[in-house]
Amino acid sequence: MKLIKIGDKKDYKSIKDLLYEWQFDPERKKSKKYVKYEFQDYGVRLSYALNDIKHKSLYIKLAKQENREFLEKAYRFAIDYPNMEGKNKGKIFMWALKKLKEGKKLYKVDS
Repeated sequence: MKLIKIGDKKDYKSIKDLLYEWQFDPERKKSKKYVKYEFQDYGVRLSYALNDIKHKSLYIKLAKQENREFLEKAYRFAIDYPNMEGKNKGKIFMWALKKLKEGKKLYKVDS
């Protein structure tokens, strides 16, 4: 059995640093020091994923107050919506969230 020297501890990065490098926008690093709770992180992630960074506080509020299942379904609907390349998906997200809260379906099912 051969032992492989990986390096000094200086080569290692914390899990937190790896996640921020790997999953997020470089601009998001500016706001990470203000995120203390999970719902804040979720709201910031939503705003970046939906390309609606100006309304970060709205998504944080929604993450705190709304049902997470509705938020996930509306997010998936907005991301999968056709012909929205590079555009603000926030409007589609809000529309889908409203429909879900009213108890309506997002997709038509043809039988």
